Amino acid sequence: MSTAHSPGAARPEPHPSQVRRWRRYLAEERTEAEIYRRLAERSSGREQDILRQVAEGEQRHAEHWVRLLGPQADRPARPSLYSRLLLLLAGHLGTVFVLAMLQRAEGRSPYHDEEDASDAMAADEAVHEEIVRALATEGRHKLSGNFRAAVFGANDGLVSNLALVMGVGATGTSAAMVLFTGLAGLLAGALSMGAGEFVSVRSQRELLDASQPTQVTLHAAPNLDLDANELVQIYRARGMSEEAAEHRAAERLGFHDCDCDPSLSFRDPAAEQEPGPEHVALGTDLGAAASSFAFFASGALVPILPYLVGLSGAAAVVVSLVLVGVALLVTGGLVGLLSGASPWKRGLRQLGIGFGAALATYALGLLFNTGVA
Repeated sequence: MSTAHSPGAARPEPHPSQVRRWRRYLAEERTEAEIYRRLAERSSGREQDILRQVAEGEQRHAEHWVRLLGPQADRPARPSLYSRLLLLLAGHLGTVFVLAMLQRAEGRSPYHDEEDASDAMAADEAVHEEIVRALATEGRHKLSGNFRAAVFGANDGLVSNLALVMGVGATGTSAAMVLFTGLAGLLAGALSMGAGEFVSVRSQRELLDASQPTQVTLHAAPNLDLDANELVQIYRARGMSEEAAEHRAAERLGFHDCDCDPSLSFRDPAAEQEPGPEHVALGTDLGAAASSFAFFASGALVPILPYLVGLSGAAAVVVSLVLVGVALLVTGGLVGLLSGASPWKRGLRQLGIGFGAALATYALGLLFNTGVA
């Protein structure tokens, strides 16, 4: 892939298009290095060290383009708008949001098809994408429970109340009745969503807690009948082979003071953990309920805003559709951003689903048009 030159050979004069490309690469690499450095400043411990190492890798890539450009490296191109946006966000937002965006950027590296980039650089970019994916995944796990409830709540509020308002409005009823119906839908839906999330998350946590292994092997082992060692059966039930279970039981009974034969042992992480895990990815029941209630209510408020300010008829419907459309694009794009997917695709998907539901209820309302002014 890379273009090689012998140490003593004169480098051919690069084509202007090459120079422009190299300048662009240089600007991007310098900006990405700075993004990772800013993220490192907002992090700590292991994550901070990893981000600094990645920043150094991007700086090495920048030095490659400096060597190729020579004196012309003093005039690098401006980085892309996307990179400048990431640089701005890196100093103000949590790392999970910026890392999710960086994951997409690293996945679009042009070095695999760039003859002037070395094989090592292309490999580095692939590794960087995987590093960023792993770091972003940790952040996603931490906010996935309550974030899921918030996003689903907002989308449900937007779609369900828009559909309700459109359906009722199409029957020809008064604007005041449409408004009161929308407010009732907001309150009923928010309470239902909040209660549902509380029960759902609490039930999931209780099920996981009930499935978590206890520390019975620590306090029961000294009193077990060695001729009928039930301890082995515990480890077999947890998924170990019989040989590995016997080895682990011998450790617990004091016959081994270490995991002397790791090849026998499928290490049982659950056996080493304290009971009562936090199940971070689920979130908390109260947090999920509060997020779902608040975001459903805020989402459900959007379709009735035109009616709250006194609009009615076709004007209210159009304004409501525009407001909800923008909100659906934002929430869908945010989900796409955090999942490392295309924000536009996710936003347009949400828009299509929301407007499809509204169109269906509007058509149903027209069938039952009362003709009431």
